[in-house]
Amino acid sequence: MEEEIHHSAVVFKNRGPAEREREEKGKGAAAASPSARPHFCVLSVCLGVVCVLLVSSVGAIIHISAVMNEQKANLQDLRAEIQQLITERSICERETEQLSRVAGNYNRTLEVIMEFDTFPVKEFCPEKKCQPCQRGWVQFQGKCYLFYEKNYPWLTWQDSRTYCQDEAGDLVVVNNPQEQEFISRHIHYYHDTYHGYWLGLQKSDTNRWQWVDGHYDTLGYWTEKGSQGPCGLMIPNKSLTASWYPAKCYFWNKFICESEALIWSHV
Repeated sequence: MEEEIHHSAVVFKNRGPAEREREEKGKGAAAASPSARPHFCVLSVCLGVVCVLLVSSVGAIIHISAVMNEQKANLQDLRAEIQQLITERSICERETEQLSRVAGNYNRTLEVIMEFDTFPVKEFCPEKKCQPCQRGWVQFQGKCYLFYEKNYPWLTWQDSRTYCQDEAGDLVVVNNPQEQEFISRHIHYYHDTYHGYWLGLQKSDTNRWQWVDGHYDTLGYWTEKGSQGPCGLMIPNKSLTASWYPAKCYFWNKFICESEALIWSHV
């Protein structure tokens, strides 16, 4: 069998440098193009998302800042309203307290008026302007005092009390050192050292000194505590803490009446 030998012709063609460079660039571009294109798309998307987020964040910050400023302004307005309400409440409380005092004074005045069978308008309200005390009486600490200074007639303890009660009062009750000092400044020496001014003080059935308003004496401003008499007499020109004298009730003396002031006044 004869071997058949086929000969192939191989043709080698020499290419220049420029042609080889173009060929390599084409191959490189063809090789790089499929992989670079997805990465570029992802980067573009990321940049777009970042931009959107930045814009959104800036918008959110601006909105939050505006809301905070509005809330701050509302808070300031609310504080101002609260302060106004506090001020108005304080004013209302003062006005209410004042009205309560006025109402209390009116009620107290009415109670004083009701003590009289016939209210002496001219004595309390000369020239149509009412005073705390009627004419001839002296005011002290919400009370009115009449110092009986007539030379005649002087009265017994019981007659003195009746006189005071007819004036819608009673014989004086000494409640504290200040009242004792006030009375001492308004009584005067007369006749002799044994005459003075009847007080609303008398011995009770239990042999204790008791004031006409019912309470027992705790001050004890006695010159002496003898058994001369069961009625209290105040002697002028004596020590403040030793000016009361236990006299016989039928002796004739001057006296001191006491009543509530018609109009309350801190004097």
